Amino acid sequence: MSESTQSETDAESIDDPSESRRARGDSTIGPTAHAEGRKPPTRREQTAGESTTGIGLIQRIGLAVTVAFALVLTGFVVSHWLRAYPLLGDVAAQYVYAGQHVDRLLGTNVFRHPVMWQSVATAVLIGIVAPLVGVFLVHREMALIGETLAHTAFAGVAVGLLLGATTDWQASLLLSALVVGIGGALAVQWLAEQTDAYGDVPIAIMLTGSFAVGTLVISYGRGLTAVNVEEYLFGNLAFVTGDGARLMVVLTIFVVIGIASAYKQLQFITFDEQAARVARLNVRGYNALLVVMTAVVVVGAMQVLGVILVAGMLVIPVAAATQLAESFRETVSLSILFGQAAVIGGYALAISQSLPPGGSIIVVGIACYLIAVLRGTTASPTGR
Repeated sequence: MSESTQSETDAESIDDPSESRRARGDSTIGPTAHAEGRKPPTRREQTAGESTTGIGLIQRIGLAVTVAFALVLTGFVVSHWLRAYPLLGDVAAQYVYAGQHVDRLLGTNVFRHPVMWQSVATAVLIGIVAPLVGVFLVHREMALIGETLAHTAFAGVAVGLLLGATTDWQASLLLSALVVGIGGALAVQWLAEQTDAYGDVPIAIMLTGSFAVGTLVISYGRGLTAVNVEEYLFGNLAFVTGDGARLMVVLTIFVVIGIASAYKQLQFITFDEQAARVARLNVRGYNALLVVMTAVVVVGAMQVLGVILVAGMLVIPVAAATQLAESFRETVSLSILFGQAAVIGGYALAISQSLPPGGSIIVVGIACYLIAVLRGTTASPTGR
């Protein structure tokens, strides 16, 4: 058997991580591991086989609706960008016309404006890619890295502001945040590999260091620019520009392709990195890919959620999904659905009550998590 075939076979064997661990007799890997003398099967576990078909069907319908909605909103971003062309201009106008009908139906005055379509499109795409990346981070116990890279991206915004104020450099601040964020992601990966410190020490150092650099740069350049930094810290419904929405579309395509092409390898490394090394997978390369995708998601999400709250979308939907899922693949699909519920519910709350979108999305996401915890507890008499 070739090395590549062996790697793929090992990766396929862990779609349900608990089954893989039981097959190896390993009771120590992952958060759901049990010692010998495990508890009797719960009612939820006993009926899992009976309910899987129904749950799977609901999930597939939900995912299909999510993908269709994302494609519709992506269509607006593209058509609005190319509205100078006759046909695409008409398409963009139809979106605005549909927004007017939505405003009349809901009694609002927001959806008739293109900036709101851009903001909703960006948020919906965030609700897809953030849980898609976060599911690997959470199972690796690397939830803190999202917060770290958010602060690193903030340092990139600060650098971009200073360069724009003191030079002729006129590039997008999101671009500078993306460059610095990716650099910070690779730096964290390098520090983790080169030092003997505990795994979260390089992450903590990068988190505090990058935010310190950002605050110093902004303080140094105070008065040189009129840009409101609070929009990057807390997010804003009207903050998403056409360039930002288009960047989010590109970043989403990159992340989806990256996850789709390396799904089995990332899954294998996530649950048994040592075995992946034995199977001669390029562990360093796949780890670098994951942290880069995390940085990409963080930069895109900071437009809506802000630097302070962006890590929540990487963690909360996944945490909710793990309360209900019976396998890793089901965790991925449920995470995306919970992400969409948080985004749509958060936007509804923000628009109706004139609240910041970032905080609204995170609060709705936490509510979904608590409901999932209660649902999981109800389904399991033993409290698991």
